[in-house]
Amino acid sequence: MRARAWVFGDDVDTDALAPGIYMKGGIEAMASHCLETLDADFAGSVRPGDVVVAGANFGMGSSREQAAQALRQLGVAAVVARSFGGIFYRNAFNNGLLALVCADAGSIAAGQHLDLDAEAGAITVAESGARIACEPIPGHLMELVRLGGLVPYLEQRLERERGQRGAGAQDERSER
Repeated sequence: MRARAWVFGDDVDTDALAPGIYMKGGIEAMASHCLETLDADFAGSVRPGDVVVAGANFGMGSSREQAAQALRQLGVAAVVARSFGGIFYRNAFNNGLLALVCADAGSIAAGQHLDLDAEAGAITVAESGARIACEPIPGHLMELVRLGGLVPYLEQRLERERGQRGAGAQDERSER
């Protein structure tokens, strides 16, 4: 996947991602103010498929699930950071947002185009060809991202299990 980088520093908190003042307005309103305290143009200029790149402790703070949802609402394909707040990291995958831990995230400049290979744990900077190592994403987390998050994953799994039970019940009836 090729993506344009938006670069932020350390300790980007969930209040910057999903400002509490906009909670009553729903995810669309909250997303329109995502990261405005750090870059007033971000929400209006980010494009589907773009990637947020940050330093250490991205998503620290409250357990506000809307932080990951706001990024998804804006079409952000992934967040690449040196480290993540633990709750944000889990919320990202639960909402179908790819979160890559990359010790050298600081070597990525704003506006660069990146090719992400999450399963292999690699980012290639298109402009220079530089390859940056990241922690590979386990298959079960990639499945959450591919399906759009935990709810679609569980819905698909439940449907599959229902189908298997239905086939088993049908087999029992045909044996009689």
